[in-house]
Amino acid sequence: MHEEVRRAAAAPAAGARAERTADGVEPTDRPTAVPRERLERVLDGLDRVPDAFRVHPKLERQFARRRERVDQGRIDWALAEALAFGSLVLEGTPVRLSGEDSGRGTFSQRHAVLYDHLTADPYTPLAHLAADQAPFQVFDSLLSEFAVLGFEYGYSVDRPDALVLWEAQFGDFANGAQVIIDQFLASAESKWGQRSSLVLLLPHGFEGQGPSTRALASSASCSSRRARTCASSTRAHPPSIFTSCAVRSARHAARRSWS
Repeated sequence: MHEEVRRAAAAPAAGARAERTADGVEPTDRPTAVPRERLERVLDGLDRVPDAFRVHPKLERQFARRRERVDQGRIDWALAEALAFGSLVLEGTPVRLSGEDSGRGTFSQRHAVLYDHLTADPYTPLAHLAADQAPFQVFDSLLSEFAVLGFEYGYSVDRPDALVLWEAQFGDFANGAQVIIDQFLASAESKWGQRSSLVLLLPHGFEGQGPSTRALASSASCSSRRARTCASSTRAHPPSIFTSCAVRSARHAARRSWS
């Protein structure tokens, strides 16, 4: 892990210094659409497992319907997210996701990590799309929002070239990490000039069962334009949001290489 961070910090970042608009917001003018051919490569990789690997029969049936849904234009949220992650790593952007049950997904929807149902050996399809792709990593964390979000914040600072995401198992579980949000995510740039493009995924509130943005909206981050709160309402939003976040991360990396 430390060697990976050191190598990334030593490598010069591509791109030029980005300017901010008058209201302090960086423009994100890069198109977030990707060619159909690249999505097909991701779909092929999602369906590909080692010859001796035995996917659970129930998941096999679920995965068999994916391409049919794509052809019919009925992509669900989990597949839209997988296509976004896959297209980013094929473009060369590392993706790192951690959280409580992030590999499977809180609602058994993601299945980013598969397990041989006889041997329990793991396999991550998005990490094996192409030989020249960027790394894709997903981690099931310990049950400490404070500790894990703090670690991922530090990782995102040292890896501005990567899309780093932390997912709360339920949106309001982020309350356990509010100190990290207020003292680091919301104010580190103002206090120390330290920037981060860490993405927080807050699937829904435990009580209201709806999108939970209270953890960020109540902090100083949005009022000072240090963060953006997105309540996705369609399946097309996750790819656009993740790509925009990756663009901001790359700009931070470029700015650091100029400093």
